[in-house]
Amino acid sequence: MLDTLQDLITSLPPLLQWLGVMLAGAVPFIESYGGAALGVVLGVAPPVAILAAIVGNVASMLVLVLGVEAVRSRVSRPEKEPSPRRQKLRRAFDKYGVAGVSLVGQTILPSQITSMALVSFGARRNTVVLWQVISIILWGTVFGVFATLGVNLVAAS
Repeated sequence: MLDTLQDLITSLPPLLQWLGVMLAGAVPFIESYGGAALGVVLGVAPPVAILAAIVGNVASMLVLVLGVEAVRSRVSRPEKEPSPRRQKLRRAFDKYGVAGVSLVGQTILPSQITSMALVSFGARRNTVVLWQVISIILWGTVFGVFATLGVNLVAAS
Protein backbone atom coordinates (compact mmCIF):
# COMPACT_ATOMS: atom_id res chain seq x y z
CA MET A 1 0.00 0.00 0.00
CA LEU A 2 2.87 2.39 0.82
CA ASP A 3 4.31 1.81 -2.65
CA THR A 4 0.94 2.71 -4.20
CA LEU A 5 0.70 5.93 -2.17
CA GLN A 6 4.29 6.83 -3.01
CA ASP A 7 3.65 6.23 -6.72
CA LEU A 8 0.53 8.37 -6.57
CA ILE A 9 2.23 11.29 -4.79
CA THR A 10 5.36 11.20 -6.94
CA SER A 11 3.25 11.07 -10.12
CA LEU A 12 1.59 14.36 -9.18
CA PRO A 13 3.06 17.63 -10.39
CA PRO A 14 5.47 19.08 -7.80
CA LEU A 15 3.07 21.92 -6.97
CA LEU A 16 0.37 19.48 -5.96
CA GLN A 17 2.84 17.54 -3.83
CA TRP A 18 3.71 20.78 -2.04
CA LEU A 19 0.07 21.71 -1.54
CA GLY A 20 -0.86 18.31 -0.16
CA VAL A 21 1.93 18.39 2.41
CA MET A 22 1.22 22.07 3.19
CA LEU A 23 -2.42 21.25 3.89
CA ALA A 24 -1.40 18.37 6.13
CA GLY A 25 0.96 20.68 8.04
CA ALA A 26 -1.83 23.21 8.53
CA VAL A 27 -4.05 20.70 10.32
CA PRO A 28 -3.90 20.81 14.14
CA PHE A 29 -2.45 17.61 15.64
CA ILE A 30 -0.70 16.81 12.32
CA GLU A 31 1.35 20.03 12.24
CA SER A 32 4.80 20.45 10.72
CA TYR A 33 6.18 17.31 12.31
CA GLY A 34 3.39 15.02 11.09
CA GLY A 35 3.16 16.68 7.70
CA ALA A 36 6.92 16.44 7.12
CA ALA A 37 7.01 12.78 8.11
CA LEU A 38 3.93 12.01 6.01
CA GLY A 39 5.40 13.75 2.97
CA VAL A 40 8.72 11.91 3.30
CA VAL A 41 7.01 8.54 3.77
CA LEU A 42 4.82 9.20 0.72
CA GLY A 43 7.86 9.88 -1.43
CA VAL A 44 8.08 13.66 -1.54
CA ALA A 45 11.69 14.85 -1.50
CA PRO A 46 12.61 15.43 2.17
CA PRO A 47 13.56 19.13 1.83
CA VAL A 48 10.30 19.79 -0.05
CA ALA A 49 8.21 17.82 2.45
CA ILE A 50 9.80 19.52 5.46
CA LEU A 51 9.51 23.03 4.02
CA ALA A 52 5.95 22.53 2.80
CA ALA A 53 4.79 21.18 6.16
CA ILE A 54 6.48 24.06 7.98
CA VAL A 55 4.89 26.64 5.67
CA GLY A 56 1.43 25.10 6.14
CA ASN A 57 1.79 24.99 9.93
CA VAL A 58 3.14 28.55 10.17
CA ALA A 59 0.39 29.88 7.89
CA SER A 60 -2.43 28.33 9.93
CA MET A 61 -0.86 29.43 13.21
CA LEU A 62 -0.52 33.03 11.96
CA VAL A 63 -4.14 33.16 10.80
CA LEU A 64 -5.35 31.94 14.18
CA VAL A 65 -3.05 34.14 16.29
CA LEU A 66 -3.97 37.27 14.37
CA GLY A 67 -7.63 36.31 14.52
CA VAL A 68 -7.68 35.64 18.25
CA GLU A 69 -5.88 38.89 18.98
CA ALA A 70 -8.44 40.85 16.95
CA VAL A 71 -11.33 39.13 18.71
CA ARG A 72 -9.71 39.48 22.14
CA SER A 73 -9.30 43.22 21.70
CA ARG A 74 -12.99 43.64 20.78
CA VAL A 75 -14.71 41.20 23.09
CA SER A 76 -14.69 41.00 26.83
CA ARG A 77 -16.35 37.93 28.26
CA PRO A 78 -16.67 36.62 31.78
CA GLU A 79 -14.11 34.07 32.95
CA LYS A 80 -15.27 30.46 33.08
CA GLU A 81 -13.50 27.44 34.51
CA PRO A 82 -10.65 26.59 32.12
CA SER A 83 -10.24 23.04 30.84
CA PRO A 84 -7.56 20.83 32.43
CA ARG A 85 -5.37 21.19 29.31
CA ARG A 86 -5.68 24.96 29.40
CA GLN A 87 -4.81 24.95 33.11
CA LYS A 88 -1.75 22.80 32.38
CA LEU A 89 -0.73 25.17 29.59
CA ARG A 90 -1.23 28.19 31.87
CA ARG A 91 0.98 26.64 34.57
CA ALA A 92 3.66 25.95 31.94
CA PHE A 93 3.35 29.54 30.66
CA ASP A 94 3.72 30.95 34.18
CA LYS A 95 6.76 28.75 34.81
CA TYR A 96 8.60 28.72 31.43
CA GLY A 97 7.29 31.73 29.52
CA VAL A 98 6.49 32.02 25.83
CA ALA A 99 9.74 30.42 24.64
CA GLY A 100 9.45 27.34 26.84
CA VAL A 101 5.78 26.75 26.09
CA SER A 102 6.34 27.26 22.38
CA LEU A 103 9.20 24.77 22.23
CA VAL A 104 7.52 22.01 24.24
CA GLY A 105 3.89 23.07 24.01
CA GLN A 106 3.22 20.85 21.03
CA THR A 107 3.41 17.90 23.41
CA ILE A 108 0.36 19.34 25.22
CA LEU A 109 -1.66 20.93 22.40
CA PRO A 110 -1.21 21.81 18.71
CA SER A 111 0.80 24.94 17.95
CA GLN A 112 -2.29 26.70 16.66
CA ILE A 113 -4.14 26.23 19.95
CA THR A 114 -1.03 26.87 22.05
CA SER A 115 -0.32 30.15 20.25
CA MET A 116 -3.91 31.36 20.65
CA ALA A 117 -3.81 30.48 24.36
CA LEU A 118 -0.54 32.33 24.86
CA VAL A 119 -2.00 35.47 23.31
CA SER A 120 -5.12 35.08 25.46
CA PHE A 121 -2.87 34.85 28.55
CA GLY A 122 -1.56 38.29 27.63
CA ALA A 123 1.70 37.38 25.88
CA ARG A 124 2.81 39.77 23.13
CA ARG A 125 1.66 38.58 19.71
CA ASN A 126 5.02 39.14 18.01
CA THR A 127 6.85 37.19 20.72
CA VAL A 128 4.39 34.31 20.39
CA VAL A 129 4.72 34.29 16.61
CA LEU A 130 8.53 34.34 16.74
CA TRP A 131 8.80 31.44 19.21
CA GLN A 132 6.06 29.44 17.52
CA VAL A 133 7.82 29.76 14.15
CA ILE A 134 11.09 28.61 15.75
CA SER A 135 9.29 25.68 17.36
CA ILE A 136 7.46 24.71 14.15
CA ILE A 137 10.73 24.76 12.19
CA LEU A 138 12.52 22.64 14.82
CA TRP A 139 9.75 20.06 15.18
CA GLY A 140 9.19 19.79 11.42
CA THR A 141 12.88 19.45 10.64
CA VAL A 142 13.55 16.86 13.35
CA PHE A 143 10.60 14.66 12.38
CA GLY A 144 11.34 15.08 8.67
CA VAL A 145 14.92 13.94 9.23
CA PHE A 146 13.75 11.02 11.40
CA ALA A 147 11.27 10.01 8.69
CA THR A 148 13.98 10.23 6.04
CA LEU A 149 16.30 8.04 8.12
CA GLY A 150 13.48 5.57 8.73
CA VAL A 151 12.54 5.39 5.04
CA ASN A 152 16.20 4.92 4.09
CA LEU A 153 16.57 2.20 6.72
CA VAL A 154 13.51 0.34 5.47
CA ALA A 155 14.63 0.71 1.84
CA ALA A 156 18.09 -0.66 2.68
CA SER A 157 16.70 -3.84 4.25
